[in-house]
Amino acid sequence: MSASPVPTSRALDRRSFIKVSALAGGGLLLGEYLNFSADTAAAQTATADAIVSAVVPADFSPNSFIRITPSGAVSIIAKNPEIGQGMKTTLPMLIAEEMDVPWSSVTVYQGDVNPVYTSAAPGGQSAGGSNGMPNNYLPMRRLGAVARVMMLQAGAQSLKVPVEECTIEKGVVYHKASGKKATYGELATLAATLPVPDVANVPLKDPKDFKIIGTRVTGVDNEKIVTGQPLFGIDVKLPGMLYANYTKCPVFGGRPVSANLDEIRKLPGVKDAFILEGGNGLKPGVAIVADSTWRSINAASKLQVVWDEGANANQNSASFAEQAAAMAKDDAPPPGLPEGTKMCEGVYHFPYLAHATLEPQNCTVMYKDGNAEIWVPTQSPGNARAPGAAQTTVHIMRSGGGFGRRLQNDYTSEAAAIAEKFPGVPVKLTWTREQDFGSDVFRPAAWHFFKGGVSPEGKLLGWNDHFVGGQGAQFQPNFPNGFIPNVNVKNGTVQTGVPSGAWRAPNDNANFWAVHSFFDEMAHAAGRDTYELHMELLATGQNQAFSSARMSGVLKLAAEKGGWGKKLPKGQGQGIAFSFSHRGYVAIVADVTVSKDGKVKVNKMTAGVDVGPVVNLSAAENQVQGGMLDGLSSAWNAKITIDKGRPQQTNFDEYNLLRMPDAAATEVHFIQGDYTIGPTGLGEPALPPSLAAVCNAIYAATGKRIRTLPFGEQDLKWS
Repeated sequence: MSASPVPTSRALDRRSFIKVSALAGGGLLLGEYLNFSADTAAAQTATADAIVSAVVPADFSPNSFIRITPSGAVSIIAKNPEIGQGMKTTLPMLIAEEMDVPWSSVTVYQGDVNPVYTSAAPGGQSAGGSNGMPNNYLPMRRLGAVARVMMLQAGAQSLKVPVEECTIEKGVVYHKASGKKATYGELATLAATLPVPDVANVPLKDPKDFKIIGTRVTGVDNEKIVTGQPLFGIDVKLPGMLYANYTKCPVFGGRPVSANLDEIRKLPGVKDAFILEGGNGLKPGVAIVADSTWRSINAASKLQVVWDEGANANQNSASFAEQAAAMAKDDAPPPGLPEGTKMCEGVYHFPYLAHATLEPQNCTVMYKDGNAEIWVPTQSPGNARAPGAAQTTVHIMRSGGGFGRRLQNDYTSEAAAIAEKFPGVPVKLTWTREQDFGSDVFRPAAWHFFKGGVSPEGKLLGWNDHFVGGQGAQFQPNFPNGFIPNVNVKNGTVQTGVPSGAWRAPNDNANFWAVHSFFDEMAHAAGRDTYELHMELLATGQNQAFSSARMSGVLKLAAEKGGWGKKLPKGQGQGIAFSFSHRGYVAIVADVTVSKDGKVKVNKMTAGVDVGPVVNLSAAENQVQGGMLDGLSSAWNAKITIDKGRPQQTNFDEYNLLRMPDAAATEVHFIQGDYTIGPTGLGEPALPPSLAAVCNAIYAATGKRIRTLPFGEQDLKWS
């Protein structure tokens, strides 16, 4: 059949969409079965090149995620943002597995923001909370199963045999009796004419038949990353682009009153400079637009701004600590402790932390003909907005680190507000590193005021924890509740003007460090081995938040693989800790060496992990290893201190991240779960226990307890 030309305009209306679909021999994007009309599907998908190409003649597109051409090429859309957690690879793996196509024949495309994608699974197109895998595991498999069922039906028709006599293997439909076969490519045109089955009722593969799920699959972007090809938001370059910088008050909540704008406008390459008053999510500041990133940044360095620093100008970290101590000064020990109880007390403090993404925040926006187009690395693409635009298209770019920072779209709001003044011209906003630190939404600082009781026989009798955190800090312990009697937790808030937000494993990261470090203190006071005491309590107690049996499983696995309990000379030590975080069970054994002059070497961290079934072993290991090392980095040297209402650390020379010579060897062991139940996420669960495991190991090596982070600032000399 000859094909008529496909319209190349990205603005496909309903009539054009239906016409193209008909000429394509059935190769349409069936948004309807996801409860969206053809109008909506067409309007929202027409801007993505990969999706537009899915409606060319003879292609098979049973839904908005899959395309098979007559040549046999398979394209799969990855709908969620890729921030290093592996979703761009792992979600298409689920689809490809159920389609029963070889992974080598698959090409993956990043999907733009699209209501069809948003409705395909819980959580839409966001990346956060380790929700990508649990939200998408079954929905993505079902999408692939739809294509497999339709290909099986097309194969039976083409081969003129009953469908129940056909089978599929690696993208080929076979008739078992006659040996006749047809490839997916050969069947694409016919399959495109068939009705789409109900996605909720398609049969899924038996896990014993999996060929892709559970294997090691390298990231689809790896080659492009190591060869420096453009993938990230900061790589975006469009014809006629202008480049923006946006300077905000160094004090949180401040605003510009005036600036030397006339002088700035005269600088080489500067197109304009102006003040934005803020509002509706936009913080006030001074925008400079130039013909290059460097010229916009250079002009910003010459800004002379009169600031209204606002109400936070006199705030500092010392005053926050004083507030916290005042709240806890009258705390009593756990009530009802018998005479002879040995008391343990400790104040644990962790500081504000920056996200310090390797790629600073950036966004490109173009307003044209009343509409807007956005290119942005974000964890919340559905919340990226261009005020005043009739319709906004959001292209999801790969993020050079997320860790919760890109859940905020403040940089998108800034880019949109600036670009709106340059209609028809793409404007790219890039923050400097100093602006990135100064405008972060930090991991809140907090304090734990602990009091615990131990019997003469070595039993834990009570546990008080008065948690006091900066605004935004939260703490709801799932341990030791249910395992130690007489547990009492109070929460308090220090009033600050410091902006805070999600930081990898929010509410768990350093709170687990404090809880499991103090537990280690109490175990030593009781004369007990920390691991053995953990196992004893897990065997006799229970908390509704998590399974004691699964937690015991990862503890036992980590202890066995990590060689827990071996005799070590002074200066060497082991520490152990566990966490139930974001639905994942992780236990870690850390081995450290501390020299007599106090220099720490973390030799190894061994993890036992239970997150259900592992879909991509390479990505899963990467997330556990990265989580452990990220936790180590945050505990060793990283901190943000506040003085005069502003952060004091504004670049990597002051905010120290883990260097390669200090990175520990890592070993990861999984407890494989049931594929019929499905997995949980892995972006966050491995981070929280790493801090406590290392700090407990430092205590075992030196006899010095780490109660204040970062531990790199503590005196760890011993003799």
